[in-house]
Formats: sequence, C-alpha cells, structure tokens
Amino acid sequence: QAILSLPRSFEYSQKNAVLVPAAALGVGGMLLYWLRSGRRIETIDMGDGWWGSGERHLRGKEDASIRPFKIETSDKEIEDLHRRLDQFRFTPHVEGAAFQYGFNSSYLRKVVDYWRNQFDWRKQVEVLNKYPHFHTTIEGIDIHFIHVKPSYVPHGRAVQPLLLVHGWPGSFYEFYKIIPLLTEPAKHGLNEGDVVFEVICPSIPGYGFSEAPHQKEFDSIATARIFHKLMNRLGFKKFYVQGGDWGSRITTNMAQMLPQSVKGLHLNLVFIARQSLRRLIHTMLGAYVPWLVGFSREDARRFYPFMQKNVYEVLQESGYLHIQATKPDTAGCGLNDSPVGLAAYILEKFSTWTDKSFRQRDDGGLESKYSLDELLTNVMIYWVTSSIVSSMRYYKENFSKDPDLNAHNRVGVYVPTGIAAFPQEIVHVPRVWAKDVYKNIITYTYMPRGGHFAAFEEPRLLAEDIMQFVQKVEQL
Repeated sequence: QAILSLPRSFEYSQKNAVLVPAAALGVGGMLLYWLRSGRRIETIDMGDGWWGSGERHLRGKEDASIRPFKIETSDKEIEDLHRRLDQFRFTPHVEGAAFQYGFNSSYLRKVVDYWRNQFDWRKQVEVLNKYPHFHTTIEGIDIHFIHVKPSYVPHGRAVQPLLLVHGWPGSFYEFYKIIPLLTEPAKHGLNEGDVVFEVICPSIPGYGFSEAPHQKEFDSIATARIFHKLMNRLGFKKFYVQGGDWGSRITTNMAQMLPQSVKGLHLNLVFIARQSLRRLIHTMLGAYVPWLVGFSREDARRFYPFMQKNVYEVLQESGYLHIQATKPDTAGCGLNDSPVGLAAYILEKFSTWTDKSFRQRDDGGLESKYSLDELLTNVMIYWVTSSIVSSMRYYKENFSKDPDLNAHNRVGVYVPTGIAAFPQEIVHVPRVWAKDVYKNIITYTYMPRGGHFAAFEEPRLLAEDIMQFVQKVEQL
C-alpha cells in the first residue's frame, strides 16, 4: 500500500508545486491591482473654473495666446510713492523692544529714508525685466509668469522643465538668485550631473502681475489647475514642480490632481496639520526615545522643547494668519494706501521667518541676509500692482473651506518627492510624519542653515538639493 500510494503522493505534491505558486501569484496580482487601482482613484478632481468679471461667456474659446509682457514704471508712479513716503507719521518704539512688538519703528525710519532717497525703482525694474515675462489668459484672468531657458545645453544633456511657485508675502522675484543656478549650473560651479533646467515662475493669481480673481472661493486647488493648464499650454506634458509656503500646497495639489504629469515634487515646507493618537504618542516619546518613534536626533533637536517650538513660537508668528483668514479686506485697505505700512507688514515676516532669534535685534537682522534693494523690490511688486488685499484674500479662500489645511492630506502623494527641511522654518515636520501624505519620499535633507524664504536666502543650498533630487528621480 505504501508503494502504491507513492505515485499518488508524488502526483499530489506536483499539483501543490503548481497550484501554490499559482495561487500566490493570483493573490499577489489581485493585491497589486488593488493597490494600483487605489492609487489611480486617489486623485483630486481637476474640475474647472471661471474667475473673470461677470458670468462666463460660453460662446467662443478663451484666448490661449502667450503674450510678451514688460514691467514698466513712470514719473507719476514714483512721484506718488515719494509723496506718501514724505508724509510718513513716525510712531516711537518701546525702548528695548527690538522686533518683539513687530517691526521696530526706529529701524523702519532708516528703511523709509533709504527707500525715499537711495532706492532706484527704475533700476530695479530693469533687473526684473532681465528675464522674459509673459501673460496668458486662463479661466478668465491674466496669468503672469517668467520663462527662462538655458543659454547653453551640452550635447546629450536633458533639459528638465521646472515650475517654481512662491508664497506670501513673497513673489516671483524670490527666485531671481536661484534661476541662473538652475539654468546654467556649470557656469556657477555646481555639479549638475546630467541635469539642466528650463524654469517657469508664475505669479499666483492676485499676487503681483497676475490678475486677481473676481469671484469668491479661489483656492489652492483652482491655482493648481490653472498652473497645470499653463504648463500644458507651454507644451509640457511632464515636468517637475517646487514650492514653499503656499507654493508647497499648490504644487502638492498639482501632484494629487494629475500625478501622471508631475515627474517629481520638491518642497521646502510641508503642511501636516492632522492630529492623531499616534502623533500624540510620537510627541510624548520622541523627547526621550526618538529612535523608537522614527525620529532622528536632528528631528528631536528641531522639535523639542515641544511647547516652545510648536505652540508658543507658532502663536507669536501667526497673528497675521487669523486676520487674513477672516477679514483680509479690512486690514488690507490700510496697507494698500500706505507704502510704509505695507513695508512694515511684509518686511517683518522676512525678519522673523528667516531666523526666530532676529526678534531680539533692533534691525530685525534683515540686512544680514538680504539687501534693502532686494527687500524693497519685493515690497514694490505689491505696491505698484495694488495686490496686497487680493494676496491676503488667498488665506480667507483656503481656510474658509479647510480650517486646518488638512482636507487634501487624505489624498496621498505618490509621485517622487524631495523635501528640504531648513532649520529656521516656522515648523519642523519629521520624515516619518511627512510619509503619512508623501508616500514616495526619494530625498529628505536636513539643511544646514536657512529659514522660510529658502530660494531668496539660500539659493545655492536649495539649487543643490533640487538637482540631487532630480538626478535620483531620473535614475529610477
């Protein structure tokens, strides 16, 4: 019987040898299909919109032309500015307050004096016009952008389109120091490998030279859709995106909306607001055993003491946010009427968001990182376009729908992602938390120095990190 059962046993084991792997392959295939299907489903609906004045005209197609644009000024514009600066009403500061009460008024007096007597707006307009500017109409409003191509591309070198998106209270001008590093890396001594970029920098609608939306509810989703349409109009089917501040949220939404178009997403700020029991446990244990919850030593150094760095300091720096997320037009009308008020409001952010310790300095540390010409040029972009109110409304439109900026985090980001974590950023997000949303982090770099305005303050560090990220993505 034992001998007779051998063939049957052998036959049975042969069947197992075929069936078990087949079943495993089948289950694995179904699991892979489910995962891939889930990823395809997990996208933000692109939708459509109309932000022009009045109702959308259904007849006729929108003018899709790309129109060259040049920034201009006039004697009248400059004379009006000088008249307003001459009428500046000085408010004495509290002795020993430095920047702890906001912009130090004694230092503001120096800034206004420089602005009135030494700052040359005509010269800065020439600086702004050194790159090609364009306008194009999308969803009823004129979108402004600069488009810079490399002057020389070595044989066999691939040119990668890169969309750079600014935030508030910045502008497209923030990228003027990083653009040459990205488009001509070899000329500036950067080890670019096989990467050279063609750079597109749009102005968010309502900022600078992009027309403000005329309708309510213009948020980061609408911006992401418009910027996708812009890149498509320029002939780019696949491209890289990079952003900080609002630019981070906009480019993240672009990756969530059309992941097939975004080759890679690079960020220097991550929005992760969602609270959970897991986060609470991480926060409690991370101060003592960071390795146990996935924190590195550097995460722990930047994250703790928790209350000071994540509550008190954030509260100190977020008063503006509550105003702009609720009643932007009330505060904005005063800033739009007073260049000095506008400068104080904007430049205070370039002080304390660059380095929190600058609150202790009478000059806010502004000139240790930037020149007054650079800072005032950014202010002038808001002043001459009367765009401060519409830029502030962007907070109202986004926070009204999503008070903790968390709704879109339920949609995972699966495109290759690079994160540059600057030590003076307003909040630090450890990689283990970033992975909750960004599922495919290729690079996560603890930057050695720098704050919120990375491209403006540390263009070389940021350019190197973008290049290293893109090189890794291209090798995948």
